[in-house]
Amino acid sequence: MNLIIQATSRIDTAHLDHLTQLAQAGQCEQIAGQAYRLSGAQAHPGIAVYCIEHQLDYGFVPCGRSLKDFGLLVTDMDSTLITIECIDEIADMQGLKPQVAAITEAAMRGEIDFAESLRRRVALLEGLDEQALQRVYDERLRLSPGAEIMLETLQAQGIRIMLVSGGFLFFTERLKQRLALDYTHANELEIVGGKLTGKVLGKVFDAQGKADWLVNIRTELGLKPEQVVAMGDGANDLKMMAQAGLSIAYHAKPVVREQASYALNFVGLDGVVNLLGGSGI
Repeated sequence: MNLIIQATSRIDTAHLDHLTQLAQAGQCEQIAGQAYRLSGAQAHPGIAVYCIEHQLDYGFVPCGRSLKDFGLLVTDMDSTLITIECIDEIADMQGLKPQVAAITEAAMRGEIDFAESLRRRVALLEGLDEQALQRVYDERLRLSPGAEIMLETLQAQGIRIMLVSGGFLFFTERLKQRLALDYTHANELEIVGGKLTGKVLGKVFDAQGKADWLVNIRTELGLKPEQVVAMGDGANDLKMMAQAGLSIAYHAKPVVREQASYALNFVGLDGVVNLLGGSGI
């Protein structure tokens, strides 16, 4: 195995030397700006502890892995592909962000059923002018660091990109066009007379919905599970991630980090490329 070490800033040589010794690695080589490959590495319980202590992301990657091994990346939207929780920012237009954010957090930790939590949050938005959605998109929605590098690199290799969200179609459709994504799916807010009614149209697109969409598109493309990558940050992403051969927890809740193949706690989404073999691993 190769051990990939990544950070948001320069990695001290002493850190790399220590990790090389712990992993009994044969060579340490820089593969990207602040990313290093320790070849011939072996697992050691001290590696995780040391990396967390020094804000380093790490992952054991099979030798010879290449981006060509993958055909589909499925990613969550809120707090994964983008930096915000859209519903929290919409609620802020109503002066209700603390109340809505508290429900969002509980749902992401898995403490509240997602569908019920979404209905409760959307109900609080009743009467809000639909222009608030565009304001959130224009003024507050930002891509997560490294998102464009990740997408451009994967798309150049022919990897399809699917964006699924327990959030709203208003945002996923705009991101689909802006980023040339292949597939998107999310919930649709009911709007009557230019105002949000506080309801979602149709069945809530929840954790099972995300998993089902992954399986459907995977089948449509003729891919095996090991050719699919799924990425998210909250409990609502776990069923989807379980259907992929490789899963990545991005700045995620503990319950997600514990079940994912890899966790990126510090670096941006460009760190995904190094875990998938994009630097000649």
